[in-house]
Amino acid sequence: MEFKISKELIQELEQLIQSKNDQQLEVLLNDMHHADFAEILDEVSIEEATYIFKVLDSEKTAEILLELEDDLREKILSRLSPKEIAEELDELETNDAADIIGELSKDRKAEVISELQDIEHAKGIVDLLRYDEDTAGGIMHKELVKVNENWNVMTCVKEMRIQAENISKVHSIYVVDDDNKLKGRLSLKDLLTAPTTKTPISEFYIRKLNYVDVETADVEVARIMDKYDLEAIPVVDELGRLVGRITIDDVIDVIKDEIEKRDTEDIQKFGGLEALELPYVQTRLFEMVKKRATWLVVLFLGEMFTASAMGFFEGEIEKAVVLALFVPLIISSGGNSGSQAATLIIRAMALKELDLKDWWFVMKKEIASGFLLGSILGIVGFIRIMIWQQTGLYQYGIHWFAVAMTVSISLVFIVLWGTLSGSMIPFLLKKLKLDPATSSAPFVATLVDVTGLVIYFTIASLLLKGKLL
Repeated sequence: MEFKISKELIQELEQLIQSKNDQQLEVLLNDMHHADFAEILDEVSIEEATYIFKVLDSEKTAEILLELEDDLREKILSRLSPKEIAEELDELETNDAADIIGELSKDRKAEVISELQDIEHAKGIVDLLRYDEDTAGGIMHKELVKVNENWNVMTCVKEMRIQAENISKVHSIYVVDDDNKLKGRLSLKDLLTAPTTKTPISEFYIRKLNYVDVETADVEVARIMDKYDLEAIPVVDELGRLVGRITIDDVIDVIKDEIEKRDTEDIQKFGGLEALELPYVQTRLFEMVKKRATWLVVLFLGEMFTASAMGFFEGEIEKAVVLALFVPLIISSGGNSGSQAATLIIRAMALKELDLKDWWFVMKKEIASGFLLGSILGIVGFIRIMIWQQTGLYQYGIHWFAVAMTVSISLVFIVLWGTLSGSMIPFLLKKLKLDPATSSAPFVATLVDVTGLVIYFTIASLLLKGKLL
């Protein structure tokens, strides 16, 4: 059953904290899952959250630290002493501890590391801090199980039992040589079914395995593990020495972060905005204006062609002012259809449903789609004008049927053109090795606005030629 936070629970917690009833507080919270615990801390004040951290055992609160939102974790850590933080980190695996220490200031980081009790653990954390956070070295665990290729079965089992004490999950057993260079992996089944306990593992360990080096990008690590369906993958340094391992849990976090990052960038680009490097609330006003102004100026210059297009048909507009009444209807229909098509194609490309070779298939489908959508809007427009003619269209001196046919036929061709443009521009940008997401809604809408007016007034000139003279 999923945990739900209640007002009664929060009130009980606050009362226990106010009365400093630490024993009852521990009883209430000790059996709670750390993910649920993190939700509770988000509901209480920062002072109360800090108090809870200081009361409970660090083995419990260490896992909770990993579940907290970045800003809440930062606030809690700022209220803990370097020794208290070190006690939390001693309970975590090296990569998780390194992630948390990496968020601290340089001076505070050194203070916390000096307070760590486990020297080997401290060395592992310091080693991980050398790597960029978006590389294999930055997300790997130092804790792993490894055996020497010269050992026999009995020696392997003894050493594995010692090493496994410091590891929560043993995904793989790695084989190294005397220089700690990765040689292969050991199957637990083969180890258990070996002929004798004195059988050298060199006779049956698996020499072929996937691995990455410390500089491999984290997204590439995720791709490799997904491709080969791996639960863990070893990490080697420049000399081929085994230095860590990456588990599926770490990769899931990478994938989630990458999806969030790409979605944010694509949404910003699709809205006609250069991607922001920082979250909205942290972006300075000048930087925000600079990012937004670039696209706005480009789009403004594009929209100026709309005035140019209308100026070119000024004579027709003067002779049939009624044509101008339908301009907003015309350009919005074309822009909306183009934006819809662009959204569908960009999403399909992002999900790997479409590639460059699929452009012809998409074109045929969007031509049919655009024609049907345009026909639907054309029929609706025709009916609307037919109704309107009863309320005053006659005053413009043109029979309602002629205007209705002009608008209806224009809508068919403009929606068709908008749909076709919106679907093909992403393919064109990808062909030019540009990001398809930059074919933003405002860009497509501006293009269709200008060309849509040309289509509209050209059709009007042809159909209303006798009426305009």
